[in-house]
Amino acid sequence: MGKLGRAVGLSLLVATALSPVTGHAQQGADAVAHPKKWPAAHSPKALTDPATERRIDRMLSNMTVEQKVGQLIQADISTITPADLATYPLGSILAGGNSGPYGNERSSAADWHRLVSEFRAASVKPGGAGAEIPILFGVDAVHGHSNLPGATIFPHNIGLGAAHDPALIRRIGEATAAEVAGSGIEWTFAPTLAVPQDLRWGRSYEGYSSDPKLVAAYGDAMTRGLQGNLVPGKRLAPHHVAATAKHFLADGGTDQGKDQGDAKIGEAELVAKHAQGYPAAINAGALTVMASFSSWNGVKNHGNRTLLTDVLKGRMGFNGLIVGDWNGHGQIPGCTVTDCKDALLAGLDLYMAPDSWKGLYESLVREAKAGSIPTARLDDAVRRILRVKAKLGLLGRSPVARFDPTQVGAAQHLAVAREAVAKSLVLLKNQGSVLPIKPGARVLVAGAGADNMAMQAGGWTISWQGTDVTNGDFPNGQTIFAALSSAVADAGGKAALSADGSFTDKPDVAVVVIGEKPYAEFLGDVPTLDFQPEGATNLAMIRKLKAAGIPVVTLFLSGRPLFASPEINASDAFVAAWLPGTQGAGVADVLVARRGGTTKRDFTGRLPFAWPADARSPVSKPLFERGYGLSYAKPGSVGTLSEDPGVDVAATVDTNRLIAAGRAAGPWALTLADQAGGAIVSSATGTSLGGRVAMKPVDVSAQEDGRLFTWTGPAAVVINGKPADFTRQLNNAFALRLDLVPQSVGNGPLKISFGSATFNLLDALRRLPAGKLATVKVPLRCFADAGAAVTAVDTPLKIEAESGTAFAVRSATIEAVGEPLDCPPR
Repeated sequence: MGKLGRAVGLSLLVATALSPVTGHAQQGADAVAHPKKWPAAHSPKALTDPATERRIDRMLSNMTVEQKVGQLIQADISTITPADLATYPLGSILAGGNSGPYGNERSSAADWHRLVSEFRAASVKPGGAGAEIPILFGVDAVHGHSNLPGATIFPHNIGLGAAHDPALIRRIGEATAAEVAGSGIEWTFAPTLAVPQDLRWGRSYEGYSSDPKLVAAYGDAMTRGLQGNLVPGKRLAPHHVAATAKHFLADGGTDQGKDQGDAKIGEAELVAKHAQGYPAAINAGALTVMASFSSWNGVKNHGNRTLLTDVLKGRMGFNGLIVGDWNGHGQIPGCTVTDCKDALLAGLDLYMAPDSWKGLYESLVREAKAGSIPTARLDDAVRRILRVKAKLGLLGRSPVARFDPTQVGAAQHLAVAREAVAKSLVLLKNQGSVLPIKPGARVLVAGAGADNMAMQAGGWTISWQGTDVTNGDFPNGQTIFAALSSAVADAGGKAALSADGSFTDKPDVAVVVIGEKPYAEFLGDVPTLDFQPEGATNLAMIRKLKAAGIPVVTLFLSGRPLFASPEINASDAFVAAWLPGTQGAGVADVLVARRGGTTKRDFTGRLPFAWPADARSPVSKPLFERGYGLSYAKPGSVGTLSEDPGVDVAATVDTNRLIAAGRAAGPWALTLADQAGGAIVSSATGTSLGGRVAMKPVDVSAQEDGRLFTWTGPAAVVINGKPADFTRQLNNAFALRLDLVPQSVGNGPLKISFGSATFNLLDALRRLPAGKLATVKVPLRCFADAGAAVTAVDTPLKIEAESGTAFAVRSATIEAVGEPLDCPPR
């Protein structure tokens, strides 16, 4: 029986049993690297100084198999407590994107420090299961200490790439390290050294550029900024933290830009485009490298010995630890998330096993004692982990203390972020010199992103997806409107805010802030590069303002260059602002002239990726080449652009959206079925052929944004279409989510199906209050465990009920969930 809990409405809590990840890819010649073809590197000798190695020798000689295996496993704070370390001597703890201390995503620096200290104290407790070795604590501080409200949030990497300034990157690394260490944490999973080739990839904004040389320069600078320079016999300073070069390898080169996909490329391209950042980071002293979810020519990187051992540890001389990504080891054919010695044998040192740690620990202990894991490999992995801990000052009687909350959001860090924002802006168009905004101007600031910190900051901010960020989360930041309003007022003018572009007093100029909504990882994967494939409401707003005789400056917030030629044509000026973070003042520094008529800064940003002329990707027809960027000092003219997307945008879809606003979404169709058969319903109302289930529009949160289904006999509501592959969603905490309003529940079963697997939600629905909007979630892994084949699902949702049941459905999606959930009963 699954546990029931309430989040928004009711959530069905996740199953603890984890299913095998199926697959039959075999390692072939195309996925075997030839190390001599790769660039050479070597971790600094400061990482492997003789005194440290002798110390590790002594520690290894005194450790049991259980203690050694424990060092290899990292658990997430949402699934483990300090008390668990008394039985399971794990060596590492992480806080994932949706995990906060004590269940609070908005915890303070003091709360983070307290949690880390509790785990650390438990790990070194005399007489415990462990060898009194402190835990290593990691967090995703990927654009500042982004899990922490009030921290300094820098532009995402794509914006930093536009700055073309390695010295700035080092200063950002130093500031980030000071804030991470200031909350008691010693390890960040950054920098990302991906070199994105297909901008449909949802992690494109995590890459600095499509230029491997710039990525290499930034990999060096960020590593040195985070860690400082390694010195023999000395530990990292208290204000520095361990860096992680990630994700090894070619996560930015997968076929069709699919996250966790397959890089179907030759070795020469793999080396030339995707490997260049790693020697730079290793030579700079990177203490850790993270393996990629993705594959190279069909072989999962987590299990590719030639890449992890022969290339990374051999040719590139990496002597730190290789950490896995979130349950990534479970994707290796023949492995499960709780049973996978193959990743260790391939070269992985530290398993990221957020919710699978207990079963994985037990299986690895069995394998090690049975001799199927060689002692030399086990000891090498532990040695590498202990090297990193030693360099961080975690070992010994006087460990390095990291806690200084005054560093979080410190004024000097905010100043660096403001500078970075200004340097990241790329001016694509400025007809008639509408920019800079003149002193004394009346300015209308419009659009969804105008006063929206979530859109400015993007994913990996407070939470994994970043969708729940509020302006109040960063009181030392400024939204774009707040920053522009202040700068305009200082210059003698006045700014007004209007999200929909309406106004009473005609402004002299309008700044329209539009762009992508927050996303992270493959929830950001898109089928084309078309900016707004449905509705084009932003374009309509720009055109309406232009029709009123108002010059329009469009400020574009996005995690990648997108096909926005219609919006560029309709605008007098167009600025690529990327995802600038919390310091909106950096935008105002460039856009708004002071009373003397000049701006604080000119545009210096240049495109880190080519800007597409149409919606196709990879970009083979650039509208603006990489390196393009106008300025006040060097203006340029942009003619009328083609608005042909070059692809049938309507034919592309998001398979994770099943029902939106009560309607079948994406590629899916809605069918009402009973004993008489099934009928596709494309209108707002409909009835099954036998009359046993009827549908009509209702208001849930907006006008007719839901569909009320009423059963008078056994029948089903079915979402179906062409088969889609949901394999990637299995590895993370993804669930089938229904947003619904119960009205009545009959006596018969209420079944929900994904593919061929079915669960009974009757008891769950009975617990919900009638007439109230609620949420029901069933983890995809539950369906997979129950036998659903997730590689080709043509029916991602089927709801079967009996007479007397009625409820309205607003939406149905496949989406990430932050809390652990168990399976409902079958």
